[in-house]
Amino acid sequence: MRIEKIVIPASILAKLHWKHHVSEEEVDQVLRGKPKLFFVEKGNIRGEDVYLALGKTEGGRYLSIFFVYKVNKTVIVISARDMTKKERIRHEKK
Repeated sequence: MRIEKIVIPASILAKLHWKHHVSEEEVDQVLRGKPKLFFVEKGNIRGEDVYLALGKTEGGRYLSIFFVYKVNKTVIVISARDMTKKERIRHEKK
């Protein structure tokens, strides 16, 4: 999956800061790194589905990021938080 642009709507960014203490830079680091990607569900628009990215920031934080992948290779972030134990195990598997 090729990502050309990452968009975090202002309302989502505010939630990431106050609820999950996740910064825009951390989201960018995970998505532009080499996250493990998983299909979550079909989107409301054909070809624009929801995915989960599991990855590690440069600071060593493990994050789960949910996003919509659009046909123009743009990612719209819908949530980001610390990984659960189950997600961490899934991320560590080769």
